Amino acid sequence: MLLPNTKAPDFTLCDQYGNKHSLVDFLGQKVVLYFYPKDLTTGCTAQALGFKEEFEKYQNQKIMIIGISKDSINSHLKFVEKYNLPFILLSDESLEVIKAYDVWHEKKLYGKPYMGVVRTTYVIDENGYIIDSNDNVKAKTNASDTLCKIR
Repeated sequence: MLLPNTKAPDFTLCDQYGNKHSLVDFLGQKVVLYFYPKDLTTGCTAQALGFKEEFEKYQNQKIMIIGISKDSINSHLKFVEKYNLPFILLSDESLEVIKAYDVWHEKKLYGKPYMGVVRTTYVIDENGYIIDSNDNVKAKTNASDTLCKIR
């Protein structure tokens, strides 16, 4: 996990509609960048729905919400359409950004090791620096917990 006071690595990835977004596009406003394992799974859906529920509060503070996973653009589009998600989901199938943000680690499922995305949330300031990082994320409360930290 990258630590606060670190310059956030820039990136360019495509969203659920195939539009390219770079982190530098959002300089001048805060960004909540959250990494999650997989679209349409129980925990990731709860996390996304939490951000949807808090979306207006984030907008009122001019904070951009961006989710990133290794899922495809098409998978993101299905996720967004099914739950009417109002924020950007970026596809990182190459794992380049996921690795740059140090969220690709060995995990275990039923005792078997595998590599996967560790659910992690970063808050990036208006100048592109990480001001908060959390890899001990509770999916259901991630959005409200993060909002409380920003206030």
